[in-house]
Amino acid sequence: MTPALMLQGTGSDVGKSLLTAGLCRLFTRRGLKVRPFKPQNMSNNAAVTRDGGEIGRAQALQARACGVPPLADMNPVLIKPQSETGAQLVVCGAVWGQAGAADYQRMKAGLLPRVLESFARLGAGADLLLVEGAGSAAEINLRAGDIANMGFASAADLPVVLVVDIDRGGAIAAVVGTWMVLPPEERARIRGYIINRFRGDPALFAPALEIIAGHTGLPCLGIVPWFAEAALLPAEDSASLSARSDAPARPLRIAVPRLPCIANFDDFDPLTAEADVGLSLVPPGRALPGDADLIILPGSKATIADLAFLRAQGWDLDLTAHLRRGGRVLGICGGYQMLGRRIADPLGIEGPAGTIATGLGLLDVETEMEGVKVLRDTHGVDYLGRPVRGYEMHMGRTSGPDAERPLLILDGRPDGARSPDGRVSGCYLHGLFASDPFRAGFLATLRPGRVAGADWEPRIEAVLDRLAEHLACHLDLPALEGIAGLKP
Repeated sequence: MTPALMLQGTGSDVGKSLLTAGLCRLFTRRGLKVRPFKPQNMSNNAAVTRDGGEIGRAQALQARACGVPPLADMNPVLIKPQSETGAQLVVCGAVWGQAGAADYQRMKAGLLPRVLESFARLGAGADLLLVEGAGSAAEINLRAGDIANMGFASAADLPVVLVVDIDRGGAIAAVVGTWMVLPPEERARIRGYIINRFRGDPALFAPALEIIAGHTGLPCLGIVPWFAEAALLPAEDSASLSARSDAPARPLRIAVPRLPCIANFDDFDPLTAEADVGLSLVPPGRALPGDADLIILPGSKATIADLAFLRAQGWDLDLTAHLRRGGRVLGICGGYQMLGRRIADPLGIEGPAGTIATGLGLLDVETEMEGVKVLRDTHGVDYLGRPVRGYEMHMGRTSGPDAERPLLILDGRPDGARSPDGRVSGCYLHGLFASDPFRAGFLATLRPGRVAGADWEPRIEAVLDRLAEHLACHLDLPALEGIAGLKP
């Protein structure tokens, strides 16, 4: 059996993805062939894989930390929410279909064999598998048929380490409570816990370690201080979005409406890293800022529903006023589709078949949803010849007069559209702002004469290296190696 270790959380957004990415880089730098794995993920932040599928963005980052291309086997079940109770289900990289929350609870046990097959294939060429759980290990109400946490750990016979976010408070209760609600056979899988996002003097937490040990017998495997540079790495899902509502006061102001089914919002990470850019994800109930230089309509997993939501918030009126004041608008993927005159869904991809939605009419294009999902890494240039690289992930085809002025040329074909005055544009390419020449040139149209910022891709590599060094200083690595089954 390939040595393996599973990190499970005492809650959502406790830092499991970040710790897994850091450990991937740390052990890779030690010469091991490391592979990340997450049996089930729920996120609209996704990435295209080398084998033509899609997985969660966090697993793609973890693959990058290992120095290998992302593969569909790294995240065999991906749930992409389209409403409060329904989602698109992606299995082994391909769209499986639509499922309501109750339906998925009934069907998930049947997916376990596929998940275990992916795990076995991934482990065949690896020295170490680092497995990330989903949500909380204490969600025993969802334990029947579980493939995300203890259900998978039991099926694959894996040791488990709990991850606790001390910054949110209640760390003692989080560890002890999780341990207490689990049955004895699952408690036995837990070999210890990691305190994450610590601020202050760790010595002050020493009495808490004794209390936790007294209740559970579990050792602390490390107290990891707050790692501020984590903000530069892609977030796994929308749980982190509320912290991005208010933009810092900077010369360039960019606003993004926070749609209910916002997707691939890591598109904006390179913008937030620019010293002169203040980017805000505007929450529902708040107007789009009148002094914004640029408004970006983001990707969406439910374009028609999110378009209706945008109108209900009055954001369509804010967009009109923004353009009247001389502002600019960019749409990416679903946001691009919204900018057109209409969106037709004859096959019922997003709802009842035959649905036709009136778009914002800011671009003279129309979109028709199609059954085949476009998934591809691609590269090319923008209309001024600046290089771009990224990926496409959409189920629609857009055409019309403004598409005859494409924003991009990707692999020799046109993509996107521009209005006659150039102030409204859109495209299907995710990740375009990660291209330094494009980002610098695009921002210079908003603020002529600005100095280009730092290189984005080298910065991500440097952050992953520093994260690995950070963990090496604060985790009990010999204990973790022993738990995983690595030989000395």
